[in-house]
Amino acid sequence: MTIQAIMQGREGPIYSCAADDKVVDAVSLLSEKRIGALPVLDRGQVVGIFSERDFLYCIHKLGTAAMNMRVSEVMTADVITIDLQFSVMDALSLMTRRRIRHLPVVEGNRLTGFVSIGDLVKYRIDKIEYEAAEMRNYIQSA
Repeated sequence: MTIQAIMQGREGPIYSCAADDKVVDAVSLLSEKRIGALPVLDRGQVVGIFSERDFLYCIHKLGTAAMNMRVSEVMTADVITIDLQFSVMDALSLMTRRRIRHLPVVEGNRLTGFVSIGDLVKYRIDKIEYEAAEMRNYIQSA
């Protein structure tokens, strides 16, 4: 089971922000789209992640002045990425070990997706429920 399986059938844009965007604009996008994080792009390449957690840290430290800062000044720059062939279980393990909730999916240097721990857990639960239903059907038909 790979990340590609999760990405199949997904529609819609991948919301992101630029490293030079102001924090206030990134926060507005998070709020408007009701999402928890944005991949941060610079010339099309993933250079970081801006999350609700990053926002809370910078507001706590700097107060409202943080709203006018650039995303690049407050984002998580030590970004971890995965590719489409990465296994779902390995991604879940990585997220747990590193205490992160979002992973950019890249092919080459190009962002192709963005997954959250919720996406991975939902996919895993759906698969387990499907397998359990198939097993019940098999037992009942035997």
